[in-house]
Amino acid sequence: MQFEPIAAIATPHGTGGIGVIRLSGDGAFTVAQRVFHAKSGKALADMAGYTAAFGQVCDVDGPVDEAVVLVFRAPKSYTGEDVVEISCHGGETILRRTLAALLATGARLAGPGEFTRRAFLHGRIDLTEAEAVMQLIGAQSADAVRAAIAQHEGALYREIRQIKEILYQLSAELAAFFDYPDDDIPALTRESVLPRLAEVQEKLEKLCVQYETGRVLRDGVTVAIVGKPNVGKSTLMNRLLGEERSIVTEIAGTTRDVVEESAQFAGMTLHLFDTAGLRETDDPVERIGVARAKSKIEQAMLVFVLFDGSRPLDGEDESIFSMLQGKRVIAILNKADLPQRCDMARIRSVFPDMVSISAAEAHGMDALETRLRDRFRLEAIDPRAGMLANARQLDCALRAKTAVMESRQGLIAGFTLDVLSVGLQTAEDALAELTGEQASEAVIEKVFAQFCVGK
Repeated sequence: MQFEPIAAIATPHGTGGIGVIRLSGDGAFTVAQRVFHAKSGKALADMAGYTAAFGQVCDVDGPVDEAVVLVFRAPKSYTGEDVVEISCHGGETILRRTLAALLATGARLAGPGEFTRRAFLHGRIDLTEAEAVMQLIGAQSADAVRAAIAQHEGALYREIRQIKEILYQLSAELAAFFDYPDDDIPALTRESVLPRLAEVQEKLEKLCVQYETGRVLRDGVTVAIVGKPNVGKSTLMNRLLGEERSIVTEIAGTTRDVVEESAQFAGMTLHLFDTAGLRETDDPVERIGVARAKSKIEQAMLVFVLFDGSRPLDGEDESIFSMLQGKRVIAILNKADLPQRCDMARIRSVFPDMVSISAAEAHGMDALETRLRDRFRLEAIDPRAGMLANARQLDCALRAKTAVMESRQGLIAGFTLDVLSVGLQTAEDALAELTGEQASEAVIEKVFAQFCVGK
């Protein structure tokens, strides 16, 4: 099968020290040779893989830039094809002229994720490893990077392969048992089958349960910081960010709108919403801010509700109790550096997950960090283990788990062993779709459409 050469700028748009244009496919060396002239005079087609040449890029109007070209030979390249990467100065004009020259001499502009797609089509990676590329690009914490690298190196694929091997073995034994009843084949029994189905179900349940924690590692957590005016919401926001982002004054109602920023804390990314103080007000601008704060509470995965530990609870605090019923909340008793007058027992009776801090003095931040990690079970997960990365993978795993569970329940209920056939096949197909071995063209298109051009 022929794969025409494709080209794209592989580095982000904007000005930088260097920019990279990637070229891959049959005839990649020939196309690159038409625009690049090595100082040594050596042809790219004569260069060994994993070697570089210094020279000049030219188009029809003359020299474009000096550049270094890297040569990768099939199948030992990212895509599994012949690949050329041209590194030149990172100006937009230089990069666009170089790309245009390649397109004018035989290459086609690559589509989103087409380089990674070709790696998948050439068997260099499976679909889970391909999806891990985007996971790695978008990783926002050290644990997210570790998780993405593990998936790119096949951690999830290996986990799914172990599960499939149990299912395939069961299917083979079942087929032999029914197709060759007169042969000397060990008899299958409920007692021999049920433990293996239980093992598969347990493995799939573990993957599904860990999905949310994995999503937290990858995407972070949206957190609304709420409370009545002057309880220290903006001070906490600034403490988490490590900079003065929100205005802090003694005047109640300073924050009129939602301030949004992201911070690294507790080994994850927190997408923070510093909101207006929750109270009844006649100020029309402040009223809009309060409405927006309530909207952010509905959107957030987690709410940090702050109380002023140096003051008794009042009616505004009680209304906040009612407002946050049913929400995922960590209650934060702020101003721990001052004499305490707040009814902590009352707060804990509504929000059992409570910590005491001083945002101004940075006291108690380690306790808040521990609460966060406990809340999302981060200590119970190994970022290097197999982990479902997205909703598509979760859907496949859930379908496989349901099929296995129903087969197991059928056997327990007294059905004969032939009830297994459909369930095993359904589970095997779902897992093969997860890894891409039996994924439809529509599924593959959807996966790679999410990639950036040049990857």
